[in-house]
Amino acid sequence: MSTADHGRIQRHRAWGLSPSTLAPGCFASVMATGIVSIGAQLKGLHLLSDVLFWLAVALYLFFIALTLIRVVRCRDDVRADLHDPRRAFGFFTAVAGTNVLATALIGRGMVGPALVLFAIGALLWLALGYGIPFTAVLGSSVHPVSKAVNGTWLVWVVAAQSVAVVASSLALEAASTASASAGSIVFLTLAAVLMWAVGVALYAVCAIAIGVRVLRHRFGPDDLDAPYWVTMGALAITIVAGSRILELENSPVIDATRIVVGGSSTLLWAIATWLTPALVAAGVWRHFVHRIPMGYSAGLWSMVFPVGMYAVASILLGRSDGLPTIEWIGLHWFWVGLVVWAIVFVAMASSFARTVRRS
Repeated sequence: MSTADHGRIQRHRAWGLSPSTLAPGCFASVMATGIVSIGAQLKGLHLLSDVLFWLAVALYLFFIALTLIRVVRCRDDVRADLHDPRRAFGFFTAVAGTNVLATALIGRGMVGPALVLFAIGALLWLALGYGIPFTAVLGSSVHPVSKAVNGTWLVWVVAAQSVAVVASSLALEAASTASASAGSIVFLTLAAVLMWAVGVALYAVCAIAIGVRVLRHRFGPDDLDAPYWVTMGALAITIVAGSRILELENSPVIDATRIVVGGSSTLLWAIATWLTPALVAAGVWRHFVHRIPMGYSAGLWSMVFPVGMYAVASILLGRSDGLPTIEWIGLHWFWVGLVVWAIVFVAMASSFARTVRRS
């Protein structure tokens, strides 16, 4: 093997740029870039939003291609990931990434492509939402399973709520279209409320599982990595789903759940706000107190998404509930999300450049 070939293989291993090394959570960068694009659109920064949107599309297509190749050529590796509770829940980033792009398309008036992505996201959710718990928990390669619980489990919640967000957004679009059938609006409304409730229940399940992991097994600074930010991000996307549901026209299912959804959304926003300083403090404890290096890793995108989603959640909650203070917080927090996205993106590019030079 030549030196050039060896260097290329090493880069592939370090970056997951080959099917054999692709991480299940590879679509987290799509989620992060897409949600910052949506935040920019809500702020009226349309050029920035367009640039980030098309970057997210490019990432999405790139990882779809690698994933399909991996499924065909590296079946044993895929099967191992599905049975590993430390990695399996990362597959839900494909659901969330698909639905984040669908939401961005709806915001651009491109309802047709959004419907296609919604169908793909819903089918992925049905397959993974039922399959992953069986393979990763009942068929786990780690015993006891509680030792393997980590922040990626909460992407399960994010995926469920992403379906609710797209369903409610499509229902709002259908309600403003004269040609839309009443049946389709009812179906989308019911799907949105159903998936919102499922997501809330899953958050409780995952929070309990993480609590058991922390209390029963060793949990040190090495374990407290970036994906734990999804504890806040899962709440934020639940708020977004709830805010979109509150904007839907009155119907039996909306009338029956409006008070619960509205009250829960405001309460969850308060919890997400409270969690943010705690997560920052955890990062200080990990990197400054225990001096764990702060180099780039793909898992950092799991931190960018929650930060960006909190801005979008605050803006939409403030607008739907008539809470200008919360909207103001979201509009200004967007800049934090953009800066964090830019830092991780530059760190990724710099780390890749250094890897290439060293090879």
